[in-house]
Amino acid sequence: MNIEIIELSKRTDLIDKAIDFVWNCWGNEDNYNFYKDCISNSLDDKNILPKFYFVLDNDKIIGTYALLTNDLISRQDLFPWFACLYVNESHRKRGIAGQLLKHGLNEAKKKGFNVLYLSTDLEEFYEKYDWTYITDGFNISNRKIKIYSKTSL
Repeated sequence: MNIEIIELSKRTDLIDKAIDFVWNCWGNEDNYNFYKDCISNSLDDKNILPKFYFVLDNDKIIGTYALLTNDLISRQDLFPWFACLYVNESHRKRGIAGQLLKHGLNEAKKKGFNVLYLSTDLEEFYEKYDWTYITDGFNISNRKIKIYSKTSL
């Protein structure tokens, strides 16, 4: 396995594949344009955020995450957000998610952010990577969701 983590704005040749990948991970038949617009508008290098990142295995997308100004959560006072973490099932249990979390913290630090936040309904996943539960918030569906933070490396 020969993996590489790239910022999409540096590999715009992958934009269509990247949009499809994220939409297939998180979307439904009603929101393709939402993901397309989010990702397409993350490519401007003049903007620090949002940014989408992809894990490539021999130039094939196998995972993703994003650094966002908001994660469609009630706590708009917190940012930036680590969001959209996903690794293909065939590539799980190889430490890739941990590499993406670490990469995200490093990228946040490079962009001038000392703390990164994430929201999740997963139980006991982010704790393994030393993220700290800080509070609950509400997502766009009015569902209570856990909020974690971690200081940048």
